[in-house]
Amino acid sequence: MFKFFKKRRKEPKNLKEVLVRFQNLEKNFERLSEELERLKEESKLSIQRTGMVRFNPFSKIGGDQSFSIALLDRNNNGFVITSFYTRERNRVYAKPIVNGKSQYFLSEEEKEAIEKAINS
Repeated sequence: MFKFFKKRRKEPKNLKEVLVRFQNLEKNFERLSEELERLKEESKLSIQRTGMVRFNPFSKIGGDQSFSIALLDRNNNGFVITSFYTRERNRVYAKPIVNGKSQYFLSEEEKEAIEKAINS
């Protein structure tokens, strides 16, 4: 019924053709292995871990409209973004993270977001 979806391959006629196909498969496998290793190395630098904390910086006023979010790679490098929301304005801060730590002072919420990301 759906024969046009099937690829037709000629069967090898002799041992020489079998060996040629095997060598081609071997080359393809080597290329795929190299590509996989390259992708694994590149993926170490992509964002893989996230953690978010919503909070209210002002006791008894408003809701949990403020947040801290940590975005880290496999080596716990990345950044944390914090947004403080008030009725009058919204302030956003970003701090770099290297090996799970920052050279800048971190709030408790930022520390919690980083811990969530590391443990995710």
